Amino acid sequence: MQHIGIIGVGEIGKALVEGLRLDGSASPEIFLSPRGAHVAAELSERFEGVHVCADNQEVVDRADLVIIAVRRQDHHDALDGLTVADDKTVLSLMAGVAIDALRRTLDTNAPIVRAIPLPAVRERRSVTVTAPPHPAVDALFDQLGGSLPVADEDAFNVFSALTGTLTAHYAYLATLTSWAANHGITTDVAERYVRGLFQNVGRALNDESRSLDQLAADHETPKGNNERIRTTWFDPANAAALTQALDGLLADLK
Repeated sequence: MQHIGIIGVGEIGKALVEGLRLDGSASPEIFLSPRGAHVAAELSERFEGVHVCADNQEVVDRADLVIIAVRRQDHHDALDGLTVADDKTVLSLMAGVAIDALRRTLDTNAPIVRAIPLPAVRERRSVTVTAPPHPAVDALFDQLGGSLPVADEDAFNVFSALTGTLTAHYAYLATLTSWAANHGITTDVAERYVRGLFQNVGRALNDESRSLDQLAADHETPKGNNERIRTTWFDPANAAALTQALDGLLADLK
């Protein structure tokens, strides 16, 4: 893709531009919508070959690959009246908007692909799920940390639900920090320790020779502290509640 257009320059749109420019290259050319004007203007000033368009139709007209990165609730307003030629490729980053629904909104026969990029694409460290597989889209995300193409939207929605657990993980770490602070540890010291503790967990995840269950077992001793917390806090009822929450989110995504 020599020309990429992005409609909706929020956190993910910005991360995509930064990831594509990480090596200092001015290719591909990137065309940004005026939506998110401050961020779009800042990116245009920072990077060669990044342009801010007058409106969303200009983004579509100048791009081979049109990335739609607006919020689900805003997409009708952002896309209303756009003409998308059939020789374009449309990449939707919107959670909960099915391909058929987006095709009706755009009234186009252009290929439409969905993806779930995360902010780490700016550092080319995010594996991005795509559906259905598409050579140009998958090549784009291979450049930004890796693509994980899946066959259909049913599988895609499962991964989308998994992505919805991210901030719960941060909240879990914040709860650990607050617990330590309530027991006399200063908040900054507690947070420093919790961050270091779970950064080491992240590094252990790089060892793909061990399953997640094996990693858990390798970090426990029988009747030790880790086993105690896992079996008393993350008990079957807690695991069932998490499963129920994910099932509810998956139903909404469908």
